[in-house]
Amino acid sequence: MATWFLVIVYLAFISLGLPDSLLGAAWPVMRQDLNASLEAAGLISMIIAAGTIVSSLFSGKLIEKIGTGNITLLSCLMTALALFGFSWSPSLVWLMLLAIPLGLGGGAVDAALNHYVAAHYKAHHMNWLHCFWGIGATLGPIIMAHHLANQGAWRHGYSAVSMIQFGLVIVLLFSLPLWGKVASARARTDRNQNAEQQAEQLEPIGNSTTSATLSIFKLHGVKPTLLAFLLYCGVETTVGLWGASYLVGAREIEAQTAAAWISLYYGGITLGRFLTGFLSLKLSNLLMIRFGQWTALAGGIIVLLPLPDSFALAGLILVGLGLAPIYPSLLHETPARFGKGNSARLMGYQMAVAYTGTTVLPPLFGVMAASLSVGLFPIVITTFLLCMLGSTERVNRILAARK
Repeated sequence: MATWFLVIVYLAFISLGLPDSLLGAAWPVMRQDLNASLEAAGLISMIIAAGTIVSSLFSGKLIEKIGTGNITLLSCLMTALALFGFSWSPSLVWLMLLAIPLGLGGGAVDAALNHYVAAHYKAHHMNWLHCFWGIGATLGPIIMAHHLANQGAWRHGYSAVSMIQFGLVIVLLFSLPLWGKVASARARTDRNQNAEQQAEQLEPIGNSTTSATLSIFKLHGVKPTLLAFLLYCGVETTVGLWGASYLVGAREIEAQTAAAWISLYYGGITLGRFLTGFLSLKLSNLLMIRFGQWTALAGGIIVLLPLPDSFALAGLILVGLGLAPIYPSLLHETPARFGKGNSARLMGYQMAVAYTGTTVLPPLFGVMAASLSVGLFPIVITTFLLCMLGSTERVNRILAARK
């Protein structure tokens, strides 16, 4: 039963990843069909991310009222309906309206499942969970590239992805009774293993008894950690949203080829999380985060250098591989760093700040690209990566001082 439950959770994260990469892959063709400006994709992305911020902040209350299983089912249904609406949208205004349920559908289930896995499963499960998000994010551009190659039919690409989402809705509907049974079994297991887990963990920066009455933002290391989440999602989404436009506009690569290359970027994230799931059995989250950031930075520098187009593809894949362990490792470290009593609240704040990075940073680059040049893409990406590295190293110094 527990194995089937994990399969269902992984499938839910495929549904989260599928829509995330579609807009960036299709936008070079979509904007011509809809007579929209280049930076309009940033506005749509901002609306989607704003919806995820709202739903993630209210995720705790929603879970208490209707449960994680129902949240997951409703989220997948909302995204399926929104994506189907995208395929029929006659104008940019309709895309902006449909972006609202698309964003709301992703936020609550994301925060809920991340908190559950961080609290009850080992680090390799967190990496593999986000690996399945990467599978969805990789499949999105592949499906879109296939349809773009056939008369530029981006609408057919959105329609195909919505059908996959509806299929996942059916699976989740029939699995609803399993959520309650597994939750009860996990609660019994957690009680039995509580003493062992406490012995293995580092003493948190602020435990549940001393910090419950304090502002969570006063805990040492919280602010640079939140900054790292903001920059991580800013980098990941900016590459996914504007990478194809950079390849088409600055390097003069064909749209379907650019979409396929972005799918390989998401493929790098997916493969990286699959591999780091095994590596996390031997390496600490701290080492995984540090190794990932230096790898991503190396990829960003390769894209930045005036090298042949094949190197740009290699750089994008390297950025994806480097980003792979960062986000799940940061999430999984939350209870150990800041205490289990703070984990649920802080997880919601981390998700909200992460979505803020998704909301703000990609549209800012869109404005910059429209007013200056889309060729600034690798410079901006490398700058984000450097700042993220600085923020996580600040947290590492705090942890070293604590030890």
